[in-house]
Amino acid sequence: MPYQLPFPKDAQEEIVIPDAMAEDERIWVPQAENVSFRPLCLNRSQGYWMNLLRVRKSGVLSRHRHPQPVHGFVLKGRWHYLEHDWEAREGSYVFEPPGETHTLVVPEDVPEMITYFQVNGVMLYVDPWGKTMGYEDVFTKIDMCRKHYEAVGLGADYVDRFIR
Repeated sequence: MPYQLPFPKDAQEEIVIPDAMAEDERIWVPQAENVSFRPLCLNRSQGYWMNLLRVRKSGVLSRHRHPQPVHGFVLKGRWHYLEHDWEAREGSYVFEPPGETHTLVVPEDVPEMITYFQVNGVMLYVDPWGKTMGYEDVFTKIDMCRKHYEAVGLGADYVDRFIR
């Protein structure tokens, strides 16, 4: 028997995405050449985002710092950080503690990497000495999605289904 009482009046709607690994290229939001993300949840009230990061090139992707924790689960391919001696492979779970700064690298022989990430707070892009070069947060992610979805004909409001 299912739960018989009403849900709280002010509860938000759930998000259910049956095709999270979307084959429709329009769903993937370009971030850089051969780098895109697929939004799953963009939580503006708590300042985090959950997405699939897809990389279709090898080499250094970015150097960044996380003031808040990050969780990742590798769905396809593999990657590592220059600052650590481990490699995240398909099926790997990665916890990145607050204060972590690292340089993400996709190896030469990996044609495609897809990792599910939950990023809390801001992601600061930094140079090798920690100088901030840029940032991303849930609001910049929402803006990227709105612009991209408008440009590919899905409409700027397509992103609204992922916002909570």
